Amino acid sequence: MDNLRVLRLEEVKEIVGVSKSTIYKWMNEGQFPAKVSLGPRCVGWLNTDIDNWLKERCDFGR
Repeated sequence: MDNLRVLRLEEVKEIVGVSKSTIYKWMNEGQFPAKVSLGPRCVGWLNTDIDNWLKERCDFGR
């Protein structure tokens, strides 16, 4: 758990390289990790979920 972090939307967009609308579209289609609620108007994503999602995408293309 030492490496567990919550990434905010701007970080996720930069890491994944897509727009906010694409991230939310993929989430609605069940193709992207679910967000974590941090408060009434604050969400983020666990870095481990994003890392695993990226690894799966890279492995799928091989």
